[in-house]
Amino acid sequence: MYDVIISGGGPTGMMLASELRLHDVDVLVLEKDEEPGKEVRSLGLHVRSIEIMDQRGLLDRFLAHGQQYPRGVGRFAGIDSAGPVNLDTAHGYVLGIPQPVTDRLLAERAVELGAQIRRGCEVTGLEQDEDEVRVELTNGTRLRSRWLVGCDGGRSLVRRLVDIGFPGESASTEWLLGEVKVTMSADELAEVAGEVRKTHKGFGIGPAGNGLYRAVVPAATVAEDRSVPPTLEEFRTQLRAYAGTDFGARSPRSLSRFSDATRLAQQYRVGRVFLAGDAAHVHPPLGGQGLNLGIQDAFNLGWKLAAAVNGWAPDGLLDSYHTERHPVAEDVLTFTRAQSELISPEPGPQAVRRLLTELMDFEDVRRFLAEKVTAIGVRYDFGEGPELLGKRLPDIPLSPGRLYELTREGRGLLLDQTGELSVTGWADRLDHVTDVGGELDAPAVLLRPDGHVAWIGQDQNDLLHHLRTWFGAASESPGSRDGGLGPPPG
Repeated sequence: MYDVIISGGGPTGMMLASELRLHDVDVLVLEKDEEPGKEVRSLGLHVRSIEIMDQRGLLDRFLAHGQQYPRGVGRFAGIDSAGPVNLDTAHGYVLGIPQPVTDRLLAERAVELGAQIRRGCEVTGLEQDEDEVRVELTNGTRLRSRWLVGCDGGRSLVRRLVDIGFPGESASTEWLLGEVKVTMSADELAEVAGEVRKTHKGFGIGPAGNGLYRAVVPAATVAEDRSVPPTLEEFRTQLRAYAGTDFGARSPRSLSRFSDATRLAQQYRVGRVFLAGDAAHVHPPLGGQGLNLGIQDAFNLGWKLAAAVNGWAPDGLLDSYHTERHPVAEDVLTFTRAQSELISPEPGPQAVRRLLTELMDFEDVRRFLAEKVTAIGVRYDFGEGPELLGKRLPDIPLSPGRLYELTREGRGLLLDQTGELSVTGWADRLDHVTDVGGELDAPAVLLRPDGHVAWIGQDQNDLLHHLRTWFGAASESPGSRDGGLGPPPG
């Protein structure tokens, strides 16, 4: 029997597998495709996802394969920011990196940490009781696990098998995305594209590296089966329809479809089965939040599910996954619906677009929109308290080093400027750091393994209450990691 089976080996599933393996959870990833996909369904990582990679020591790998776009941070509905967006982060940029590369890097990390991956395997049936989940695969193999997580996309079979509702709107518009070679010169291409975008905000074309160009264009109709990629001729036809030329598009590296279908699962958990990523939410690609939202789902769920496997999860911890992440997805759906309206060529949406363009002259408006898109403005509801409570803590400098260097192992963290607090009894689950430096604007801060602030204060009894809330009952074997750990050198 496995501890956790993950159905779906995309970025959400692989991120979750890595998070579970940090806590020695026995995890199996089942992916229906025999080979990693080549379709580009996401073009980059936003600030919060970049921070997550930094928290787990993966950022250098991603930076080596991506390109930083500082101006992309403030973009909303294709409207470029009128000025700088000053966000509270060390990573004020969009990291342009194609999804196949993201998939590969996350899969490599999961394997490094000991996750088992089986390709060409798909869950076709499941049963569960109070103790386990039993799944059946396409080849008739039967497997057992303590928990199952459906990361199997917008058409999630896991979601249907446990009868979770998926209300929302069906697709009314579709876009084609392709990475192709072109024969038109770069200058002529840019001139044509600029003219088209004056009236069609859903169109775009630009360099994708290695001599390729990435183009997005509205489709003629909504395909019955959007999992079937468009043909090159279909792609060329739509380019000609909108731009008057197909730019000499040829030799495609990838062709795919996107739609404005917008749906949100009614619940993220049924018994021992969870949903994450597109299995839990689908929405238009505008703003590029889909892959990022799934990675952040996995980051929230991983340590909680590991706590249950390892026997210290307090009451309500697993249910907090739905409580915290469902509203975040609901907010993203609202945001992408709004952007879909703003790219319409109709007079009404265009009037609102012109007004919003003027409003983005104000720095507070730019920051508000950027914090929404990048997810650094997410604040989980932990009750009344300081503004920082429930938010992620930025990568503050410590003495020496910096905060995110202390989060590589996915443990909790007490940053204690008083030097008088104790986590004795919980040292197997979190670290106690007293060499904090002067950047922490609080006496002490308790961080969950996902970097969100669970408590702020200086009273030991109050701290004990919150330790039990988030990290369960004290261990009889207190361990040896309490005692004022300083940050690692460098």
